[in-house]
Amino acid sequence: MPVLFIGHGSPMNMILKNDFTSSLIKLGKNLPKPRAILVISAHWLTNGTYVTCMEKPKTIHDFYGFPEELYEIEYPCPGCADGARYLIRSVQKTRIKCNNEWGLDHASWAILKHIYPGADIPVFEMSLDYTFNEWHPKPVQYHYDLASELAFLREKGVLIIGSGNIVHNLGILDFRNIDATPFDWALEFDQEAKSDIINMNHEKLIEYQNINGSYLAVPTLDHYLPMIYVLGLQEENDPLKFTYEGFQYGSISMRCFQIG
Repeated sequence: MPVLFIGHGSPMNMILKNDFTSSLIKLGKNLPKPRAILVISAHWLTNGTYVTCMEKPKTIHDFYGFPEELYEIEYPCPGCADGARYLIRSVQKTRIKCNNEWGLDHASWAILKHIYPGADIPVFEMSLDYTFNEWHPKPVQYHYDLASELAFLREKGVLIIGSGNIVHNLGILDFRNIDATPFDWALEFDQEAKSDIINMNHEKLIEYQNINGSYLAVPTLDHYLPMIYVLGLQEENDPLKFTYEGFQYGSISMRCFQIG
């Protein structure tokens, strides 16, 4: 199976019809149908690494101040308990544990409702280990190395999706205008990331602090790390294509890409 990075952006994309949501619909039509889907979520931060192990994951509405219509949306897909336990048994270098309480946050279901609207494919979610705290999480290299241990899932027909945003600064966005002109620093960081992804310059993206504008583009790691997991799953001869490029609200890169 291929691997996807999806810049999911605002929860409003659940109900909007725009170029971004159209690109997700197109993905669903062109991708091979997976046996299961594993989403590595920017919105599930834990002490240690967990995967959801329930048979029927709940739809988590983990956002505030949005139209009531968004809180009424459900994504009633089956879970993938067997796949989650197989992952736990197979990964040797990192201890991964089951979680039976979380469900699917909007980093998962808000994009899957466009890609696979039938909600008929088993989905499980993986957390980001933020052991210390939001400001001093584990090194980026830790997440890249963990991702490489998940490669066997691709051979088993599991579609792995990292869901976050390469550039994600909520503190200075223009929330009044989804089509606001992107900040210069945001464009520069996004373009540098694109170049490094094309050239498989993963080391530079792991050491992202050395890229101009990083302190504004990546003020916290939560939305950046899912992209690192996808890069950690890239094999040398995997084809690469960008399935969407653009910005929302001036400071959120919606860049998406497919590997394999």
